[in-house]
Amino acid sequence: MAVARAVVGDQKMILADEPTGNLDPKLSLEIIRLFEEFNASGVTVLIATHDLGLIARMKYRTLTIKEGTMINDGLVDGLNVQGVANE
Repeated sequence: MAVARAVVGDQKMILADEPTGNLDPKLSLEIIRLFEEFNASGVTVLIATHDLGLIARMKYRTLTIKEGTMINDGLVDGLNVQGVANE
């Protein structure tokens, strides 16, 4: 529903907290592609997620926070995030 509101409104920024949580992989990818379309049209999109696999597919600026501290500000390189061991 929140994504639908973003489509209808003239948004400058979208904040998405776990937008793909509890979705199957196909629908998750569709949601991410929708956010990419928003971004391509000039909308800033901020996504909070624990899904590193999802983020690894995207080549955008990525901020990594661990235990309340930002440990990386850059792009994700595959699943290996600078400063974070794959746990």
